[in-house]
Amino acid sequence: MPTWLRASSRGRGSSYAQEPLGLELDQTVFALDSTTIDLCLSLFPWARFRSTKAAVKLHTLLDVRGPIPTMITISEGKMADVRILDTLIPEPGAFYVMDRGYVDFQRLYQIVLATAFFVTRTKSGIKLNRLESRPVDRTTGLRSDHIVWLTNAQTVMHYPDRLRRVTYRDPEDGKVLVFLTNNFDLPALTIAKLYKLRWRVELFFKWIKQNLRIKHFFGTSDNAVKTQVWIAICVYVLVAIIRKELRLDLSLSQILQVVSVNAFEQVPLAELVANTASQDDPLESRNQLMLWHL
Repeated sequence: MPTWLRASSRGRGSSYAQEPLGLELDQTVFALDSTTIDLCLSLFPWARFRSTKAAVKLHTLLDVRGPIPTMITISEGKMADVRILDTLIPEPGAFYVMDRGYVDFQRLYQIVLATAFFVTRTKSGIKLNRLESRPVDRTTGLRSDHIVWLTNAQTVMHYPDRLRRVTYRDPEDGKVLVFLTNNFDLPALTIAKLYKLRWRVELFFKWIKQNLRIKHFFGTSDNAVKTQVWIAICVYVLVAIIRKELRLDLSLSQILQVVSVNAFEQVPLAELVANTASQDDPLESRNQLMLWHL
């Protein structure tokens, strides 16, 4: 079982602690997800994922108020996402937003026992008995808000408590989403909006893969691959901190480009970025370097 790289509760994303969440919510909200980093099986036989494919997985817990990860681990590609819940230490009162790949009621009940909350999507085949129906405003996209109970006797042994089921129709694509949570106090629409925040961890994965080029590796050993991924993550975190501490209007990608093409310049970072920002479209140059570009 892999171990997490954890940020301390004091230092974890402190620069972003007061960032607006977009919801009237005081509690911390975490998004949990993973992404697969594909590898060549002939070069990385130790990372066999499928019969013709190798891979490792990057599991990330992101505080959605800021772009800095709270916890990260790298595992073998074939490891099931839900097993990461075994290493999670829930923060009391916090919300953990996950997709349905993490639906395991025995593990989810550990979040309940820690007095924390989860928001996830239900899986097909899960049988629930409706105990109560709450009124909803259907003009908001909500379709139902039910208090439910698991009907399978073995599942009830693992999760001997009520659940809340919220059904929501996405106005953009018309897709109907069904959420499960152990929070019974927030408005049903807030539960749906909380799940939408999960996409911020997807944006983190996208940025890492597009900007730090972790599809090509300098070494082929387990240690070499993980070291390069950790370096990429460290670069991301440093750029995110720089952007916040210097109150820059540049995007993370722009800051990374500025730093990468001036890596050997002995100029204070604040001055370097300020000088770059004052130029006319300095980031449009086709000759700029990217980290890990091979």
